[in-house]
Amino acid sequence: MNNRVLWLAAAALALTSSSRVSGAGSCERLLTQHLDSAVITAAETVAAGASPFYVSRAFCRVQIAMKPTSDSDIKAEVWLPVDGWNGKFEAVGNSDAGGELSYDDMAAALERGFATSSTDTGHVGNSMAFALGHREKYVDFGYRAVHEMTVKAKAIIASYYDAPLVESYWNGCSQGGRQGITEAERFPSDYDGIIAGAPAIEDMRLHATRLGLNVFVHRSRDSYIPPEKYALLHRAAVAACDVSDGIKDGLITDPTRCHFDPRSLECKNGDAPSCLTAAQVTTARGIYALLEPGSELGWSRLAGPEPLRNAVEPFQFVVFNDPKWDWRTFRPSSDLSRALVADAGVIDYTNPDLRAFFARGGKLLMYHGWADPQIPVADTIEYFNNVLKTTGASARGTSIQLYMLPGVNHCAGGEGPDRFDAVAALDRWIATGHAPDRIVAEKKTNAAVVRTLPLCPYPQRAIYGGRGSIDRAENFACAVDEAATPSSTSSPRSPRSAGSRDGRRIP
Repeated sequence: MNNRVLWLAAAALALTSSSRVSGAGSCERLLTQHLDSAVITAAETVAAGASPFYVSRAFCRVQIAMKPTSDSDIKAEVWLPVDGWNGKFEAVGNSDAGGELSYDDMAAALERGFATSSTDTGHVGNSMAFALGHREKYVDFGYRAVHEMTVKAKAIIASYYDAPLVESYWNGCSQGGRQGITEAERFPSDYDGIIAGAPAIEDMRLHATRLGLNVFVHRSRDSYIPPEKYALLHRAAVAACDVSDGIKDGLITDPTRCHFDPRSLECKNGDAPSCLTAAQVTTARGIYALLEPGSELGWSRLAGPEPLRNAVEPFQFVVFNDPKWDWRTFRPSSDLSRALVADAGVIDYTNPDLRAFFARGGKLLMYHGWADPQIPVADTIEYFNNVLKTTGASARGTSIQLYMLPGVNHCAGGEGPDRFDAVAALDRWIATGHAPDRIVAEKKTNAAVVRTLPLCPYPQRAIYGGRGSIDRAENFACAVDEAATPSSTSSPRSPRSAGSRDGRRIP
């Protein structure tokens, strides 16, 4: 056993010697704690069930102001269970452009007995306008705020409790997924386990892709697909590809096997609600080069009348330094390279060499919904495969694992089972040394569970055993299926495989 394993065993024994771990002394005494380049601005005990958070357990709420540079203004909070601490720390991530603390996710972590924290990433409001003329604030948003919060939170946890910190987890999706992977890459000692869902890795390239897609969608007067036609496309894609996994259940289990061609919906004469114009067919093909079949109902996010504001603003406030910059002037051939120079690896930093993180015993649990209409699934699969190429195939299931969610949108939602306990899965992984060979996900309607399905380690998928309800996870096994029924459509998809950049980035 290495030293870390021995230390964890001793720490676990210390925690289990008492069924409840409580704070050592008052919450308010933390106001006197010294933190480098930061101050504790408030520390108070919040009673169980008290507004505005209504958490069922009492906790010590600590507010921090961090200033690692003269231009920084980072806010964070650390919540510490007064009683029943489980000995672990779970920090939670942000969405979009940050600018606020993730209180709901903090409350969920606290309910389970975790000490938890969140940061506003150094600015207020879900906008990138803060970055105009403020390079250090942009760096704070990119990675520094999360790291500073992590260091300070651990120091506060150590001061408050009379028991050791056993494990530190990160839990985030989308921007939070990017933050988690960035932590593993830049600061491998910050966390023992990281949950990264639908990660917005290579974020500046992603923004450029979103702009390029929207320019392509609006390239002519008749090329835009109105939202009322999304259901038409979705029904056709599902009808063509549902049975490719061997059962008809309303989900496309593996869209990479789907060969749906929207040309099958082309109008015979003019335009109509029940068909696509020739230009709209070309548009749909371009979108499928980026997003997977099954994502159609969410296409308005990237292919609507205008691009996402969070894709436009980095170009306005970081790349061109012009709040009036017009996204319609975007030119991939020149503007992408300009964007990467301006970013200089702040949010576009992606390094598949995670050997330092893995050497400490770090675990990276990744997940992504196959029907995500905002972040290309292929990016996540590519990164996963690149990590394995860089660190070695033995890292699969021991240090890194990816789980794909059929029919699930961005982080949650969609027609597939979208709710699962990633934290419990990470707990099991760290306890056993092996990633779960299946994680059960649920689909709820009106609070009732209507379907369960196993999430399988990629590239495995859930295969129906032939008996019992197709709505029950226990009737499926996880395996690599090389003999799935091919799609019945007449024309293939755009020529790319999952994980390839060819033909995908900017139509």
